[in-house]
Amino acid sequence: MNLISIKNLTFRYESRDDEDTLKNVSLSVNEGDFLCIVGENGSGKSTLIKCIVGLNKVPEGKITLKEKLGYLPQKTEIQANFPASIEEVVLSGTISNNIKNIWYTKQDKEKAKEIMKELDIYTIRKKCFRDLSGGQQQRVLIARAMCATNNLIVLDEPTNGLDPSIARKIYSTLKTLNKKRNLTIVMVSHDVERAVKYATRVIEIERGKVTFDGLPERYKIV
Repeated sequence: MNLISIKNLTFRYESRDDEDTLKNVSLSVNEGDFLCIVGENGSGKSTLIKCIVGLNKVPEGKITLKEKLGYLPQKTEIQANFPASIEEVVLSGTISNNIKNIWYTKQDKEKAKEIMKELDIYTIRKKCFRDLSGGQQQRVLIARAMCATNNLIVLDEPTNGLDPSIARKIYSTLKTLNKKRNLTIVMVSHDVERAVKYATRVIEIERGKVTFDGLPERYKIV
């Protein structure tokens, strides 16, 4: 089952009217995929993600979503210093599920509790988010994204800036969630070697075009 379908997507930033950032991109994301999107800086990876989650308005082409998604953007300094508890950050992911209700439901709290346990952050749930290590913060933000969806999370460079050993743990955690929960993951990554090792599918983008879409073992790392 396709959860995301993209047909003939072309996107250009107004400030760069000389060249399209994405050029006639077509692809689909299937249920159960652990899809890593790789490519050089400026290739269009993050732009594609922002189109999928609705942060970029799509001028040409069509994107169809068949599942509500959870989104983890690239981490900023503001996120890193957010003055809230782990539990509060994770629970905030459920807000889009009950946009007319300012209170968290019993189901919201149970879902957040289950996910926090799964990501091994439940016992420290009262800790302040800004006091956590970079790896712990990313696990909290992954948990938050999972609270917003049943089956689909989209991550933009979740291991950027992390120590290699911590990055490896993040990949391993995502792989476990993909297998155990059949969680569909779409992830932009600069770490090609780990993408090939952990993903079930790799897409490469060069200069706004898809140049590879297939099994990791068939992707040649240059």
